[in-house]
Amino acid sequence: MSESGASGFPPGGPSRQPLMHPENLSLDSGGFSSPPVNFLQELPSYQSTARKRTNIPSRDKQSGTLLKPTDSYSFHLEEGITENLDSQSIRKYALNISEKRRLRDIQETQMKYLSEWDQWKRYSSKSWKRFLEKAREMTTHLELWREDIRSIGGKFGTGIQSYFSFLRFLVLLNLVIFLIIFMLVLLPILLTEYRITNSSFVLIPSKNTDVQCTLYPISSSGLIYFYSYVIDLLSGTGFLEETCLFYGHYTIDGVRFQNFTYDLPLAYLLSTIAYLALSLLWIVKRSVEGFKINLIRSEEHFQSYCNKIFAGWDFCITNQSTANLKHSSLRYELRADLEEERIRQKIAERTPEETIRIYSLRLVLNCVVLAVLVACFYAIYRATIFSQEHMKKEIDKMVFGENLLILYLPSIVITLANFITPVIFARIIHYEDYSPGFEIRLTILRCVFMRLATICVLVFTLGSKITSCDNYSCELCGYNQKLYPCWETQVGQEMYKLMIFDFIIILAVTLFVDFPRKLLVTHCSSWKLMKCWGQQEFAIPDNVLGIVYGQTICWIGAFFSPLIPAIATLKFIIIFYVKEMSLLYTCRPSPRQFRASNSNFFFLLVLLIGLCLAIIPLTISMAHIPSSKACGPFTNFNTTWEVVPKTVSTFPGSLQSLVHGITSEAFAVPFFMIICLVMFYFIALAGAHKRVVVQLREQLSLESRDKRYLIQKLTEAQRDVRN
Repeated sequence: MSESGASGFPPGGPSRQPLMHPENLSLDSGGFSSPPVNFLQELPSYQSTARKRTNIPSRDKQSGTLLKPTDSYSFHLEEGITENLDSQSIRKYALNISEKRRLRDIQETQMKYLSEWDQWKRYSSKSWKRFLEKAREMTTHLELWREDIRSIGGKFGTGIQSYFSFLRFLVLLNLVIFLIIFMLVLLPILLTEYRITNSSFVLIPSKNTDVQCTLYPISSSGLIYFYSYVIDLLSGTGFLEETCLFYGHYTIDGVRFQNFTYDLPLAYLLSTIAYLALSLLWIVKRSVEGFKINLIRSEEHFQSYCNKIFAGWDFCITNQSTANLKHSSLRYELRADLEEERIRQKIAERTPEETIRIYSLRLVLNCVVLAVLVACFYAIYRATIFSQEHMKKEIDKMVFGENLLILYLPSIVITLANFITPVIFARIIHYEDYSPGFEIRLTILRCVFMRLATICVLVFTLGSKITSCDNYSCELCGYNQKLYPCWETQVGQEMYKLMIFDFIIILAVTLFVDFPRKLLVTHCSSWKLMKCWGQQEFAIPDNVLGIVYGQTICWIGAFFSPLIPAIATLKFIIIFYVKEMSLLYTCRPSPRQFRASNSNFFFLLVLLIGLCLAIIPLTISMAHIPSSKACGPFTNFNTTWEVVPKTVSTFPGSLQSLVHGITSEAFAVPFFMIICLVMFYFIALAGAHKRVVVQLREQLSLESRDKRYLIQKLTEAQRDVRN
């Protein structure tokens, strides 16, 4: 070695000397005289690899060299990039500028040896990708409320921003649902009704149906008092009952155009199936990214601390008060993690007597929760029966408030249950001795079940009243025709009332609770009561549950009231501006903030639960409950689903055989087995990917240990040289 090499650093200072490779470093008491292999064997990565030598092939065991993980990874990465230069853009790879330039030179060199046809294909592919990128950039400027949502994210963080993005998604979803129903159901009727096209309605007289089953008296014969308009507008009765807002208006068997006859019952059923399938696919598509993040999330607590400390900051925040709140949120999360660690240690140190005591207490408290849920469901059941039995009284026989109270009694009971039960659940869970994170998840799960199950209880209560007869037989019509001559319309009216009442409650709470509370807290801050009450918090889970509740009502009610998606679209648009004003002027963000990645997946998961609960009553009502004989497009069918076999019977013989074969058990069983095999394959693939992620994390940990070890050795070498 030369003198400068022996000294380790040139005279200009240690910062100018390039970092030496570990192969060139070998230390002992006398300096750099020992062989490099002995030094390499001291690296933590080598020690870890030596413990796993049993997994290495024998031809690699005989080798005395150690292949560094970074070198192997770089080699395979470069090889993969050079092979995929045709299909991938270089900018997508996490490489420095010099490496990207070198790869671009390789790509240009490869282009010279290609034929003109291959060169043209590659250039056209690049141009098409560039065009798609530009188009995607242009569409981002056309997003609804783009600037408002970005401003909210800048002031309050990505957690609250994700709530408003989720609200925008529901607006677009309901708009698309309304367009599907409008194009398939309403548009052919409007074209015929207003003589826009040369078409006519097809009305097929009912066969083997008693005349009594076809009687359909409108609930309100005339509008005598002014408040009758208000009642009809709020309850969907009277003049609204005869409009296209409800199911009973579409008592048409088809629309005859010049060249074909449009089957309206089939279109009505297909529109329902289409919007449910579209909602499912759209929700699953949006939740895939969040699921990927949750799939590879590590359970290591030390990494959780590092992520919160080094990567927990929200760089969208530009407001000082929000930045202070984010600091407190991070402190809260760290305290919650430490509390969870303390509870884990406490659980590990529990005696058998303490374990029996805490599990007995949890069993009792869960019985209390079940009792609260049963009491709420029974109250909704009794309120629905009372309302249905008394809503047929004439309007002039009761005062305005009494009539409105009876009409809205189920909605009022459901709203009270949704307000009271979360408070009870929050009190109960403090005594169950769970970790803070699990407390939040369990409380949200109970509130989700409560909110969405109340709608199902209402629908099933109506279904039991529709199919039950007290003093006479239902065999004549198949349902209680005396109380429900057009039961689909009356179910649609209940969904309509739930939608309107939920909207009124949201506006009333914002205008008459949040704004006065803000004024009192601001101008009467010296009062002890105001200090205890505090400013209203913008709780993301509660607000999300509210709009998911409204969306579930929309999914159920769209079959019975085809224009409910349009009402839901207008409702969510108004809620967006109301919540934005409430957030900016009356609320402060909750200290328990959600990160955007966690929030998006959580919101869509709750929405998917609501969709599944909405499909259950719709399926039962379409497949099992007899359709009304006095209104609607299915008067000639026993159930709504019977239109499908009738349509299949009009197909050619070969197509009928194909459809019957697909729907038979001979096809269903092998198809189910294939689907199970595909599912198991993807589960195994996901497990393999997760193992690879774990290995890469271990490799990163070893790399960090190697760097730390090398820095220590370099420091010791520099100290020895100076001495």
